Amino acid sequence: MRIGLLTDGGYPYATGESRLWCDRLVRGLTHEFDLYALSRSAEQEAQGWVQLPPQVSRVRTAPLWMADEDILGGHAPKGLLARLLTGGGGRSYGRRERRRFTAHFTALATSICTADTTGDDADGVRRAGASDTVDAQFTDGLYGLAELAREHGGLPAALRSETAVRVLEAACRAPGTGRTVQTATVPDLLAFAAELDRVLRPLSLDWYDEESLGAVDLCHATSGGAAALPGLLAKRFFGVPLLVTEHGVQLRAHYLAATGTPLSAPVRALLANFLGRLATEVYRQAALITPGNTHARRWQERCGADRAKVRTVYPGMEAARFAALGESGDDGGPDTLVWVGRIEPSKDLVALLHAFAEVRKAEPDARLRIIGAPAPCAEGATYLAQCRALAAQLFPDEAADAHAIGDNPVSFEDIGDAELPDLAEAYAAGGIVVLSSVVEGFPISLVEAMFCGRATVSTDVGAVVEVIGGTGLVVPPRNPRALADACITLLRDPERRARLGAAARARALELFTVEQNLAAFRGIYLELISHSPVRRDTHALNADGAPRPFATPPEAHVLGNWTAPVPLTTGRTPSWAAEGVCAGARRTGDGDV
Repeated sequence: MRIGLLTDGGYPYATGESRLWCDRLVRGLTHEFDLYALSRSAEQEAQGWVQLPPQVSRVRTAPLWMADEDILGGHAPKGLLARLLTGGGGRSYGRRERRRFTAHFTALATSICTADTTGDDADGVRRAGASDTVDAQFTDGLYGLAELAREHGGLPAALRSETAVRVLEAACRAPGTGRTVQTATVPDLLAFAAELDRVLRPLSLDWYDEESLGAVDLCHATSGGAAALPGLLAKRFFGVPLLVTEHGVQLRAHYLAATGTPLSAPVRALLANFLGRLATEVYRQAALITPGNTHARRWQERCGADRAKVRTVYPGMEAARFAALGESGDDGGPDTLVWVGRIEPSKDLVALLHAFAEVRKAEPDARLRIIGAPAPCAEGATYLAQCRALAAQLFPDEAADAHAIGDNPVSFEDIGDAELPDLAEAYAAGGIVVLSSVVEGFPISLVEAMFCGRATVSTDVGAVVEVIGGTGLVVPPRNPRALADACITLLRDPERRARLGAAARARALELFTVEQNLAAFRGIYLELISHSPVRRDTHALNADGAPRPFATPPEAHVLGNWTAPVPLTTGRTPSWAAEGVCAGARRTGDGDV
């Protein structure tokens, strides 16, 4: 079975989202994988790739972060300029192609600018009505642009052209558009056109032929955003089934990050409308959708996902690294609270520090160990400094030191210090693990604490309640008093702590291991392939349409670079002889392997 794994800002890059999950999936299954990866920044590309296993037979990459001026300045990978800014062989669009572009882009822009007023029914499912017409306009425009790009080698800067801006302006001023969208100025339209150009860049890639995505048996997208676009086109052009896995819904992530961007309100509204339409189309075309938790599932259903096609599959995590601590029954520091994670405002350490001040009044011997590094941005370092200053203010007689614990009630530490050589030691440092976030998707640190057999106190955000399942205490977010009361309750009841910790470990081992995740996707792959029509390789057929003898040797099903590429008489190189396999693969200048 040949799987086309579609990623956006993650695997195979050394940094990015879902990197570890994708690597475990590829290594844990015996199928052949082709990777189609979109990168998000120059820094990510500079970090390089992880070591790829033999299951990976091909890697194709493309940047989403480059602006037109970067491409025109010669900074793009070799061959990208011709694919993105010209008609394949260097030919610009003619009059007929420009008319086609205008018609398709008008349909797309109209759907993006039209306000969705259909609402939801009592079960939170979108009602049919005017929205069906808007969705039809979106799909007509999207696939029309895709077919135009496929036939003529790409969209030659058309998405940032004067024609595109005029179409957007007319769509924003038309009746039925949203109030915010109607206020868009020309600079707003130019900014949105630039954002749209980046998101739609997969339409201009040369991935849509019989040797690339047309050769895979199944496309597996790791998000419902830009990564799923190649999967949509593979289904439309070749009938390849699409599987979508989301541990965090892209549309939700956009909403959360929108206020922190320099984009204006009209641009944010237009971009949100586009991403919402795209998510709806991805969920409609997917053969199966596998959210990483019920919280993500609710977002997907809100965006139009059919409940019959949604199946929750929890992300698998390595339990072995925490086995020794979990099986030991060690209670750690019975008077110590531990927080583990990345230090940033969404973790709400300010509320945790205020809660701990109340804990100290009730339990004077209690300590709080905050373990983790700040988020890799200026905001993370600033927030850490703010938390240190607040700790010194709340405990003036026992100012918190950066590393030493001693008699200080609060300490800020990082994994890798002398007392915390690894992650398991961080959870072993206390008897209760606390999560104080105001925003959370799938709480990885909470699952790690459960593997360690620790009792937990968490805020009710994201998938926390679903993960805990009654094996820990959950309180409302932004409520230091409730957080303090829960911590005091467990500090005074060691037997309850032990019971909750044992139950939490049993639950984690049942639901959140790598093994259960691999077993789920092994079955899903077979299920989707079994329901898909057989697609014969036309190169393996003779003139009468009958199978050509010995066209596909039995060694074709053997993974790994077992022989040098030997083309068939038709000139086609079989998938098992693809250039560059696993760790020995060589990255070529145009982003392919």
